[in-house]
Amino acid sequence: MTYEIIPGNAFCYLRDGSHINDVPIDYEDFVNKYDHDRGSAEPYGCGDMRADVIPSTPEVLKKYGITEEEYQLVAFEIAEALHFGRCGWCV
Repeated sequence: MTYEIIPGNAFCYLRDGSHINDVPIDYEDFVNKYDHDRGSAEPYGCGDMRADVIPSTPEVLKKYGITEEEYQLVAFEIAEALHFGRCGWCV
């Protein structure tokens, strides 16, 4: 398996060029990303952005040509890249 995870400039997305086995990464195949504390966020910001690993599916494993173990590794790294807490960069 070859892969590269490139966080976006504002942390809340993966940049073009992020891939697994030359397939562009759709982070929603690996994590559920959402603001855990929207009530304390500034307008157009995040109070506590987190990314939680979701279970793999046979379709996702096939799409990227990876095993369950590889899925877990990549999903953890994607979650770490998209899990950043409080942010106001979109203001």
